[in-house]
Amino acid sequence: MSTPDSNKDIKVTPNDEEFNSVKLNTWANIKKFISELFDMKTDSDRDATIEAVKKDIPFKGHTAWILIFSIFVASIGLNVSSTAVVIGAMLISPLMGPIVGIGLSVAINDVETLRRSLINLGVMVFLSVLTAFLYFRISPLTEETPELLARTYPTILDVLVAIFGGLGLIVAKTKSGTIASVIFGVAIATALMPPLCTVGYGLAIGNMQYAGGALYLFSINAVFIALATFIVSKLLRFPMVRYANSQRRKRIAQVASLIALVVMVPSIILFINLLEVQVFENKTKEFIRDELTYDGAEVVKFTQDFETKNIDIYFIGQPVPQSVLAEWRSKLKETAKLEEANLRIYQGTDQSGAFAEKLSGEVKAGILEDLYVKNEKTIRDKDDRIEFLENEIANLTVKDKVPFKDLSEELQIQFAEISSFGYSKKIVTDFKKIDTIPVFSIDWKNGTSRKQKEEHRTRLEAWLRYKMKLDTLQIEERP
Repeated sequence: MSTPDSNKDIKVTPNDEEFNSVKLNTWANIKKFISELFDMKTDSDRDATIEAVKKDIPFKGHTAWILIFSIFVASIGLNVSSTAVVIGAMLISPLMGPIVGIGLSVAINDVETLRRSLINLGVMVFLSVLTAFLYFRISPLTEETPELLARTYPTILDVLVAIFGGLGLIVAKTKSGTIASVIFGVAIATALMPPLCTVGYGLAIGNMQYAGGALYLFSINAVFIALATFIVSKLLRFPMVRYANSQRRKRIAQVASLIALVVMVPSIILFINLLEVQVFENKTKEFIRDELTYDGAEVVKFTQDFETKNIDIYFIGQPVPQSVLAEWRSKLKETAKLEEANLRIYQGTDQSGAFAEKLSGEVKAGILEDLYVKNEKTIRDKDDRIEFLENEIANLTVKDKVPFKDLSEELQIQFAEISSFGYSKKIVTDFKKIDTIPVFSIDWKNGTSRKQKEEHRTRLEAWLRYKMKLDTLQIEERP
């Protein structure tokens, strides 16, 4: 028989089956939410995507003229180093179509589309480079701007932008109702056109290194955009193109797989190599920032070469002792990713002349420019002060050059009553400012009446003001 206490305990115990049911439903809802959140298959229109991609591949008529004009716009933007103009050119460029077509055609085993994509891409690249070459050949402005130099060699960041930009592009194209803003954004981010303009620039000025580096950058962007398109098309299970001849279908599938392999393997190797270069450069910068510190010495420049593993550091200021240099080299050997690097130090006290040769003119100019910028205001103030003092000295000199002899002779003719004449300068102050007043002293001849003195004094003052071009003067009569 149950006691009241035991009955009470049974009532407050939760229902295990109900709890488990709620738990399972909650977990199922979470999984459903996550599945719907990242599901691309439901809202994908495969047939419309394939049709849209094929429609963007052809290159003729309006598309050709749009490409030419966009290349001119991009070239001008690079020429004047205007990022806004370059972005505008990338928005109207039709270069993306054939690249996406290559990735999709390989994924769905469509040889005809692949052939059309490759031909149109080749024509586009040739026309783009030719247009840029003609512009830079004719243009009188051939200076190496930052926008141009930024497209002469790829980095790991360019690869990452191409990968994720390509993924964003093809995912946007597969959605029912293409997201135009995404396509525009990818066109800007992947920046296919500026490298081609830089190829034309390199050819126009005869710099094959610039042209090769820019073409390398374009190739990386194009390959990884195509690769991203291939991967997404496979993940979304785009329908394969069927051929009536089974033997032909099998052979085409093998060719498509081989092309995909040829594209993917070098791309992966390239990605790894660029990643190693970037890691080496970042580790070098961290090591220099954290380890190479010495009181009285400062790093003015450093270079690193991944191929030779040489790290060149240029110091100015107090000479760093050999014991400290040895310690730095020891730490370098213990730093991850820099074990094989060679640390080479160049100091301003190097009497052999090697430092002067190694320290490039660009760095020297940079140092001088920095010093000038820091002292520009002081220099300008000093120049203004010197100019002011020179003007004051010139004014004083002019004032001091009183033609006293000529003046006294003329005065004797004009004023026969004056027996002697003198000139001096008196410095006076009211304790707020100091002023200099010209003073003329005169003696009257005996027998000159008071009335004559007053009349002659007024006329003499007016005459002296006129002759000396003075606003202020003082006449003193000697007793």
